[in-house]
Amino acid sequence: MKNLILSIGLFTALLINVQSSAQIKRTPASYGREEYIEVEKNVKLHVTDLGEGQAIVLIHGWPLSDAMYEYQYAYFVEKGYRVIGISLRGFGQSDKPGGKYNYDVFADDIKVVLDKLKIENATLGGFSMGGATVIHYVAKYNAAHISKLALFGAAAPIWTKRADFNYGNWTKTDVDGLIALNNTNRPQLLENFGQIFPANATSVSPGYGAWLGTIQAQASPYAMAEGLKTLRDTDLRDDLKKIKIPTLILHGKLDKICSYDLAEQMHSLISNSTLVPLEKSGHALFIEELEKFNSELLNFIKK
Repeated sequence: MKNLILSIGLFTALLINVQSSAQIKRTPASYGREEYIEVEKNVKLHVTDLGEGQAIVLIHGWPLSDAMYEYQYAYFVEKGYRVIGISLRGFGQSDKPGGKYNYDVFADDIKVVLDKLKIENATLGGFSMGGATVIHYVAKYNAAHISKLALFGAAAPIWTKRADFNYGNWTKTDVDGLIALNNTNRPQLLENFGQIFPANATSVSPGYGAWLGTIQAQASPYAMAEGLKTLRDTDLRDDLKKIKIPTLILHGKLDKICSYDLAEQMHSLISNSTLVPLEKSGHALFIEELEKFNSELLNFIKK
């Protein structure tokens, strides 16, 4: 009888302990933020969203993804900022639908993401094609959600020469050739761009080059071709004149993809802009002069 009572007592104590454990609420380990955000039916964008504090939103270039900002995420999270990288549709881990791939679509997608995340007073930065994209975003949406703009080796005001714009290194015929190569031998296209991406053969290490190659390989071939058409055909001069918020222009003096004279043109068209040359950099300024890139952006944000 005693053994039976003892057994019942032990069982009761065990049951109470199990119930108490079940009532303990787990503390969330994550920020609880979505990694994929739907911007229209059947189209979700991959978003890297790290840190807490004032927001910095970063848009990648062609044909990269938000992963290109790995060393900006690490730096700015440590400095107490929330850093948000958005992969445009067709690139990285974002969905890759058919349809339009122009600055209007990209800007609309960014607006949906910033609306859903309830971002305010952010710094918005864009690299290369992403730089052109954020220019259009600010002009189209009157700088909604943001208070500052940063352009990194931006493909603007126009990426291709024309009768009234004799700047940059590319003609429309050149870009037609890039599109044809994309559609017949995309590995060769990426290899060719890899050779002109840095300032010189040693300014980007083989390790960095391989890392960038893995990011580029994730891009949709269709999105790459459509993105080249947008780069070829779009004139952002009127958009640049509409920008009134403080703007930082970081640009490699040795850039072979978006030549430095484009930065000078952007600086002349944006009334409240500061142009900072990166003397040793080509198009890969975000890694070629990593410390200067990050510190110049930080100083601009803190002003």
